[in-house]
Amino acid sequence: TWTAAVVLLLLWLVYQLRVTLFVFAVALLFAYLLSPLVNLLDRAIPRKGTRTLALALAYVIFIGAVVLIGIQVGTRVVSQAQTLAVKLPDMMAKLEQPSEIAPEGLNSLKAQLIAGLRKDWDQRSSDIMRALPAAGLQFLSVASNLIYVVIVPVLAFFFLKDGDIIRSHMLEMLDAGPLRGVVESVMSDIHHLLAHYMRALVLLSLATFTSYSIAFTIMGVPFGVLLAVVAMALEFIPMIGPLTAVAVILLVTLISGAHFWTVVIFLVAWRMFTDYFLSVRLMGQGVQLHPLLVLLGVFGGAEVAGVAGSFLSVPALAMARILYV
Repeated sequence: TWTAAVVLLLLWLVYQLRVTLFVFAVALLFAYLLSPLVNLLDRAIPRKGTRTLALALAYVIFIGAVVLIGIQVGTRVVSQAQTLAVKLPDMMAKLEQPSEIAPEGLNSLKAQLIAGLRKDWDQRSSDIMRALPAAGLQFLSVASNLIYVVIVPVLAFFFLKDGDIIRSHMLEMLDAGPLRGVVESVMSDIHHLLAHYMRALVLLSLATFTSYSIAFTIMGVPFGVLLAVVAMALEFIPMIGPLTAVAVILLVTLISGAHFWTVVIFLVAWRMFTDYFLSVRLMGQGVQLHPLLVLLGVFGGAEVAGVAGSFLSVPALAMARILYV
């Protein structure tokens, strides 16, 4: 009875600390993101018994790269987003006009689809306007969460600096024997899994941004950089994110009157290349999860914890598999 009570108390405590635990999980993944750069600098700099100098240089390089990319790409993204917001009503009105070469049934179907989209947009816009007063009252609560933007890099710094020490202390809590060997093996497998997974996600997102930017520029697709950034960000959410990006790109392309079928062919070819070659090569045998199980985890994670649950679902399932094995 006491054991059951303690387990239930621990589960309740985990639920109460879910936001804090998510922040620590994000910080841990961020540490794995910077780990290759830190290891490279640590090997290049003469050792003095600490990795602090390598960590500081890695943070300077990372922040400088983010600022530089933000200046070069962010200004174009903001400009294209503002242009899209201004031109959207005119593009919708132009799209509503019936085509002279299309059959009457197709024009009718298109009109019904656009009317449904417009009605849904108007409804959501009115919901947003009604929610603005309540959102204004909660501004301070939301603003207080911005501190996590600072906390995550700080936590990641300590993970990178003292990760080996933390691991050693955790193993010292166990007596030497088979159990300690099993725990050490599990920790080693999880370490390689997270490092492999984050490296694969970053490479996939960068490949998506580069390919989409080049292809949309060549095809003359409006708002190409904006769409490429959206696709890059959604690439971090397994399966659901890339499909959502494809839907958004096709919708914007259809409304803007760009080369719709050319974009469709490119997206189909890129997703086939990514899903059946690039993703397999990058992920390799690190995750070892069937696509159906990944879909179950993504949908279940979204239902339990929203975007955060979807983002953490695949590494959580992979770690559960390691523990089972």
